[in-house]
Amino acid sequence: MPLDRVDGGTEKVKSSVRKRADAIKPFICKNLVAVIEAPSDVRNIGTVIRNVNALGCEKVYVVDPATALPDEWHQMREERALTRTSVSAVKWSFVKRFDSTDDCFDHLEVNNFHSVVTSPHIKGQKSIWLHEGDFTEHSKLAVWFGNEKRGISSRAVERSDACVSIPMFGMIESLNLATSSGIVLYEITKQRRAYQSVYRKGRGRSKRSEPLPTVMNREDAQK
Repeated sequence: MPLDRVDGGTEKVKSSVRKRADAIKPFICKNLVAVIEAPSDVRNIGTVIRNVNALGCEKVYVVDPATALPDEWHQMREERALTRTSVSAVKWSFVKRFDSTDDCFDHLEVNNFHSVVTSPHIKGQKSIWLHEGDFTEHSKLAVWFGNEKRGISSRAVERSDACVSIPMFGMIESLNLATSSGIVLYEITKQRRAYQSVYRKGRGRSKRSEPLPTVMNREDAQK
């Protein structure tokens, strides 16, 4: 194959990637972090990263006491297990690891983030159903997801503002991590995009003169 055709194809791909990045930028939910606490399987981290990227959540934090992940994001992007299960979303979503739950909370709190944990069971002083919660109350929000088997830790519950639950209607009262994170993040990002559409970024609720769109038009979405 002639070299100019190869170079032309590469440039076309880069141009398409740039167009997509520009198209999605206004829809990213700023200051929204998904936290995965002590996951037992690195492949599940990849599936959550995929959900985070697809739904427009800004960052992923991983509490990783077993040191299953490298410290640096650029090294995570080369991890085959993460790249494969996230369908390469790890290359487009910022991921940061922490050694412990307290380390992660300390980092979030010093940066003025509020935290909510997720669990199928009522935990903590304040528990809310997902569809009844207002997830635009705080400009900076971290949403915690627990271990696949043990769920969220008691320490995370102690340091969080509230526990969020998905209503269950069957004999089975839990969902796997990929499914639960997708459902929770869909509702939260939907609310926060609607808020960002009407209000400007900042502490005061300053209304925009004209609301921004909350979804991409079909032409941009299909590029």
